Amino acid sequence: MDSPAYHHGIELFNRGEFYDAHEVLEDVWRASVDPEKKFLQALIQTAVALHHHSTGNVVGCKSLMARALRNFSGYPEGFCGVELEHLRTALGEWQQALAEGRELPPFPRVHHRKA
Repeated sequence: MDSPAYHHGIELFNRGEFYDAHEVLEDVWRASVDPEKKFLQALIQTAVALHHHSTGNVVGCKSLMARALRNFSGYPEGFCGVELEHLRTALGEWQQALAEGRELPPFPRVHHRKA
């Protein structure tokens, strides 16, 4: 995936602008087809989960984060240029910290390479 909007959405995500990232990535998602469509859905779910957390909606955060991880599970490392193992690990650490009520790790980042 090599659209300017896709890369912009990831940049917004990595700046912690999760709501804006979700909006931009949703436009990319609408125009996509599988297998990219479900992958983009997982990225959007991740952004929305973190946005929910920022507004105090911990239940929504946990729910969307779990769905995002399920949707990422079938994709190989490097899909759409994303280092998925790194992202899945970061999301798992967030899930565990939320479940145990302990201090959260830094926000996950989407490490990707442009084609």
